[in-house]
Amino acid sequence: MKKCPGSMSFTQPKPEMAKCPDCGAEVEIWSDEATGTCPACSKAVIRHETQSCVDYCKYARDCLGDDKFKQYGQMKAAMRKPALIAAMENYFGEDRKRIEHARKVVSYAEAILAGEKEADPNRVIAAAVLHDIGIKNAEAKHGSSEARYQEEEGPPVARSILMELGYPEGFIVEVCDIVGHHHHPRQEETLHFRILYDADLLVNSEKQRMKSGAEGLPETLLAAFLTRTGRELAMKTPR
Repeated sequence: MKKCPGSMSFTQPKPEMAKCPDCGAEVEIWSDEATGTCPACSKAVIRHETQSCVDYCKYARDCLGDDKFKQYGQMKAAMRKPALIAAMENYFGEDRKRIEHARKVVSYAEAILAGEKEADPNRVIAAAVLHDIGIKNAEAKHGSSEARYQEEEGPPVARSILMELGYPEGFIVEVCDIVGHHHHPRQEETLHFRILYDADLLVNSEKQRMKSGAEGLPETLLAAFLTRTGRELAMKTPR
């Protein structure tokens, strides 16, 4: 087992306390887990405020092993998604078009994650929920929802939401980077960016794919996808 940066001791999971939202009892949740069981009422309790060492330690995968590390990521993504979506919806207010678009991108991102198992679902889901968060300010400041204005205005809003929800700085930096150029892939992109990009493209190409059918899709569209799973999903006609 490796040492944590700046520490003289080996990384070890430790118990932390959370409050049960149903009965108020103290619940022990280990630092390498996202949930615990209330000893008083037996309800599942999800860690919302306290960050686990798994969220920020670069040795987390080594400490937990691949299977448990992935399981933790899936649990954490599931628990954080409702809070992220609520924050996004609160920010957009009555703009149902933007809200529904974000929700559809999240749905496609989750479908792609099922086939791209090396990705961190936490980062992908956060990027999917917040990718278009700059539209509101783009329209207010520039009178346009043009991609470059979305990308310019999005990161500060995304950062504010993620900080409010207690995400660690490294996580925020990556998600804001994705939000800040989500329409414009660079020469080498992270898997997290590529999944978000493909999920957004799947939503934006739905009408074209429904009209063309799988066999009639132009090669230029298929070539635009950045993941194998995204391309495979594109070949399936949307319902």
